Amino acid sequence: MDTALKSTSASETLPALPAALINWLMGVAALVFAMVVVGGITRLTESGLSITEWKPITGTLPPLSEAAWVSEFEKYKQIPEYTQINGPAGMTMAEFKFIYFWEWVHRLLGRVIGLAFALPLAWFWIKQAIPKGYKPRLLALLALGGLQGTIGWWMVSSGLSARTDVSHYRLAVHLLTAFIILGGLVWTALDLKALVKNPAAKSARINPFTAAVFAILFIQMLLGAWVAGLNAGYVSNTWPLMNDRLYPDGVDTAKGVFYALVNDPYLTHFVHRWWAWVAVVALILLSRRVKQTGARSASIAIHITFGVQIILGIATVMTGVNIVLAVLHQAVGALLVASTVWGAHILGREAA
Repeated sequence: MDTALKSTSASETLPALPAALINWLMGVAALVFAMVVVGGITRLTESGLSITEWKPITGTLPPLSEAAWVSEFEKYKQIPEYTQINGPAGMTMAEFKFIYFWEWVHRLLGRVIGLAFALPLAWFWIKQAIPKGYKPRLLALLALGGLQGTIGWWMVSSGLSARTDVSHYRLAVHLLTAFIILGGLVWTALDLKALVKNPAAKSARINPFTAAVFAILFIQMLLGAWVAGLNAGYVSNTWPLMNDRLYPDGVDTAKGVFYALVNDPYLTHFVHRWWAWVAVVALILLSRRVKQTGARSASIAIHITFGVQIILGIATVMTGVNIVLAVLHQAVGALLVASTVWGAHILGREAA
């Protein structure tokens, strides 16, 4: 009798609990998306080095008095970005407050995301609402989120002493980690959604084809991060040619082609704009396979996101990196990651 009651209770509560988990994970994913957008604004407004210290707790509040603002400005005046660029340009306190605001919002949102993930996770854990096999994955996402905060400071610290900007290598790690977290949240939520429909459902798998698509998209996102970090978007405002040439003038291969690929703004920009078409082909193939499963919505989402992303990329270049278009380009990049994960998950469900 007790066993039957327990079985009935489990069958009644199983759909409700994963549904709550799904809403939570998708909510956190939305916050990560917002973080990517704010991160893009922070980068494009050159705000990332305005806060020169990492104070996870006390740094939650911005300066609350004029004396505090003066103190923060004096700290900023010690770094190369000010002494070599903004100082000679005559930066005012109002201009400093503007860049400080965006970096503060970026860091504050990171703290909000941490709490939005950790506190509900603890509640679901205590309530024993996490389905079997999902605890390690959720802990891994929590750890990755914590690591992302450390990576963010590691990135900022690279621009506080010997450079006037952050390392484009570290910027790429920071951005790609955000995309990985976003993808992990969406994938896990989709697994739980399948569990709601069928309590015996297995987690979706990444098959060789979707792994290849992810790898191609990863390379494109990596190149995009390098373009951003090297300010390579400014080297040409024409498309499809770069300054009236297919292969741009100005590429320095004195230290080798690979070194130039990851350090020369002309070559990095060139490869980023043409590797995009490799990614387009991969995504078209993905969307076609997804459509064949009957998942028309996911197929449409993939088409829309990569189509808009291509248009925004071209428009960003041709407008000399208009800040609104550049931010939208990064934002749609995050949506493209999410839609690709959605499509890959559908194919992974077929294989599970």
